[in-house]
Amino acid sequence: MPQDAAAETASARARGSLLGHWNSVVTSYYVLIGASALLLVIGLVMVLSSSSVESLDKNGNAYAVFLDQAKFALVGLPIAIVLSRLPVRFFKRIAWPALGAAVAFQSLVFLGLGTGAGGNTNWVRLPGGITAQPSETIKLALALWLGAVLARKQPYLEQWKHVFVPAVPVAGLAIGAVLLGHDLGTALVLCVLVAGAMFVAGVPLRMFAVAGALAGAAVAALVLLSPNRMQRIGSWLGGDECSASADCYQTLHGSWGLASGGIGGLGLGQSREKWSYLPAAHNDFIFAILGEELGLVGTLIVLGLFGLLAFAMIRVISRHPDPFVKVATGAVLAWIVGQAFVNIAVVIGLAPVIGVPLPLVSAGGSALIMTLAALGVVIAFARDEPGAADALAARAGAVRRSLAVVGLGRGPARPDRSRTAASSTTSRGGGRA
Repeated sequence: MPQDAAAETASARARGSLLGHWNSVVTSYYVLIGASALLLVIGLVMVLSSSSVESLDKNGNAYAVFLDQAKFALVGLPIAIVLSRLPVRFFKRIAWPALGAAVAFQSLVFLGLGTGAGGNTNWVRLPGGITAQPSETIKLALALWLGAVLARKQPYLEQWKHVFVPAVPVAGLAIGAVLLGHDLGTALVLCVLVAGAMFVAGVPLRMFAVAGALAGAAVAALVLLSPNRMQRIGSWLGGDECSASADCYQTLHGSWGLASGGIGGLGLGQSREKWSYLPAAHNDFIFAILGEELGLVGTLIVLGLFGLLAFAMIRVISRHPDPFVKVATGAVLAWIVGQAFVNIAVVIGLAPVIGVPLPLVSAGGSALIMTLAALGVVIAFARDEPGAADALAARAGAVRRSLAVVGLGRGPARPDRSRTAASSTTSRGGGRA
């Protein structure tokens, strides 16, 4: 045992020497905040650029879509900040009611409030003309619920019955509620989320093989039973010519946009595909406009930022001692990073069009708000890493002292006059012996 402890200490020192300042106890916290903020800013800029032409044509205002997205960001940011300050026990307590509320919200789609687009009926129209996508709330709620359930069952996950009950039926119910709205893309993301949670929880790989085979059979059946999905698959495989009405038209123009961007891009705002050539330019295919205007450099920056999010979340998983935090963070990691790579795969033609947005970048209110909320939860977990809370408190104190020195804070406390007078009297020898 002493040799093992020494080996672990040596390994930790080696990692520390390689990572340098990246090995700080607050690395996860700051990387999450920085990468999320940069992706949000890039997203707002690209939504403005990619939507301006069609916004002007439809609404007479080039900023209409951008202002909506900015409004959603202003709603999501306070939510993320509040969640990032909450203790871990709060998320454990709300896991069950949150999932119940999310599934109940999704059920409104089938109770006369549902509305659809692109073959999906997965939105609800609320009073006041507000449109929301309930399936986005299921993602975060399911991540927290899986964390609460699988953390308690962790010692028993070698047995299939403990893996199956209650995780699989309840997750299946949530995914089924989304599938009833014909939103296969979101359902696939939820499946990836569940797989990420179970992998981090320690479910044996042999069970993943069985589950993967069953999931593949279910997806194949859903595709075969839907003429719309079959047409998309056929177009992706090159079954028809790319006319303006063909399903491959979107992928073709997306690849043209990426190709014409080259290394450095055409310049911000200079996209040609956004002039009504590329459908959903500000939604599912915003990555193509980003590549056209900012080139390979811009796309690699976005990929790098998602890589940093993955790095920070993996670090939270490896450093935090609470199994609930580990499993919930693994689910959020699989959701956000997995969805990003699915979206990019669709844009570059490696997958058929399934209507999955690019997290934090694509236009969409429900998706943006819930993604920011999920990142707020993970930031709260990062604040709770061993040593992180004390380090953040110490740094906050150092900042306040620095501001006081330059006159921007409240300044140093004034000396007590009575103590000063007493000290002065004593120094003159006037006090009693």
